[in-house]
Amino acid sequence: MVRVTTTDDPDAQLVLIVDNNPMGTMRLSQVFTQKGWRIEICEDGDLAVDTYVQHLPDLVLLSLDIPTMDGHTAALEMRESDPHARIVFMASRSQRQLAADATHSAGAVAWLEKPVTQTIIDDNWDMIMGEIPEAPGLEDLDQIYPEDVDSMRAKRDDEEVVEVSSAMPLPALPLPPLVPAITPPVKKGRKLKFLLALTIIGAIGGAAYYFLT
Repeated sequence: MVRVTTTDDPDAQLVLIVDNNPMGTMRLSQVFTQKGWRIEICEDGDLAVDTYVQHLPDLVLLSLDIPTMDGHTAALEMRESDPHARIVFMASRSQRQLAADATHSAGAVAWLEKPVTQTIIDDNWDMIMGEIPEAPGLEDLDQIYPEDVDSMRAKRDDEEVVEVSSAMPLPALPLPPLVPAITPPVKKGRKLKFLLALTIIGAIGGAAYYFLT
């Protein structure tokens, strides 16, 4: 959002311009600067609704084709927060039927064809500042948003949250395969020494027996 203060008079009327076309917003800013109005500029519908609620401007020039929230829905949100919201839609010629339907639905005072010039505004000024119609589209606003943000958050908070406890036992790991014990082979050198020792012991034993008998 870009805020442009065109006068030091805090009681001067305030216009909220909502469009994501820099050339269009600059042109409209010049028009209302000459009229001595204060100016607020937004580039998307969602922010425009918040800005409206915060500042309660005397007039809103609202493009239908804007990001985050289309102009029609943004206008309904403004009218819901303030039944006296004075809204003018801005749309291209190719959107004229959509603009006419949105004007009726949101109770806008007028819709102007883009590019909106000073001449167009001056020619329609009496209608722009005229009586504010009813907004029959407010009855359908709940169908556009069946659940608001707060109720959706509450619903998420009420949902059961499953947590994994760190104290849960770990799954049993598979045991490693049994490996048969392997008896190390007796080396040949040790076997010969063992046989030689037996032979010597046997010879000694035989000699001892001979002399004793």
